[in-house]
Amino acid sequence: MQPLVAHWMGRVPYREAWDLQKALAVARARGEIGDRLLLLEHPPVLTLGRQADDAHVLAPAGMLEAQGIEVIRVERGGEVTYHGPGQLVAYPIVKLADRGLFLREYVRALEGAMADTCAANGVEAGRREGHPGCWVDAEGPLVRKIGALGVRVERGVAYHGIALNVSTRLADFGLIDPCGMPGLRSTSIAAEHGRRQDPPSTASVEAAARVFAPALAQRIDANLAWSAADPRTALAEAETAGPGAGSAR
Repeated sequence: MQPLVAHWMGRVPYREAWDLQKALAVARARGEIGDRLLLLEHPPVLTLGRQADDAHVLAPAGMLEAQGIEVIRVERGGEVTYHGPGQLVAYPIVKLADRGLFLREYVRALEGAMADTCAANGVEAGRREGHPGCWVDAEGPLVRKIGALGVRVERGVAYHGIALNVSTRLADFGLIDPCGMPGLRSTSIAAEHGRRQDPPSTASVEAAARVFAPALAQRIDANLAWSAADPRTALAEAETAGPGAGSAR
C-alpha cells in the first residue's frame, strides 16, 4: 500500500484549490497517482454544498462583494461554510476501497483526526451524534462547533474534507448560519484558550496541519509521507507516466 502523501500549501484561493483537488481525484481514480492530502488555508470565502439553502447566507450580496468574499456552490454535501485565514482546511484525496474504507468510517476518521488535533492543543472536542463535524461541549448546554466536514465521492475517490478553526476570526461566522443552523455558536482553538481577539495566524494553521496529517493517517491505517513538492507536479508526472503509475512523489 502506497503512503498518504501530504502537502502543506499555505494560503491558496478557493477556486485554485478546488480545481486542483478535482484534477487529483480524477488522476487517483485512474490509478495515475496515490492518495494525497492537501493542507492549507483560504482567503475569506463562503461555500455551499450541492443542496444547501441560499437563505443561510445572511450577509447581503453587496456587503460580501465589497469585502471581496465570493459565494461558491460546490459538489460536497452539507450546508454553507465559511473559510478564511486562521482555519486549517484539509482535502484528502483517497480511494476508499483501496484502504478498505466505507464512507461512514472514513467520515469518523476525519472527525476523529480533528478531535485529535484539538486535544494536542489542549482543547477537548469530539463528535456530536447526527451532526457531522467536530464539537466542543457536544452534549452540554454550551455546544459550539470547532470543525466542519463535507465529503464528495466520485468513482470511489473521496475529496473535499474538513475545516478546523485554529485562530479564525469568529466574527466572520456572523455572515452565515453555520452549517445551516441558526444561532449555532462557532469557536476556535484560540478562542477556547481565551484568545478570541488574536489575529488569524498562518503559522498556527501549519502547526495544526502537522498534527492533523499523522492523526488522519493513523486513523485510516496509512503510512504518511510529507512532500515539499507542488502537488501539481504529480499531475504532470502522471500524464507522462500513464495509468497505473501511482506516483508517491
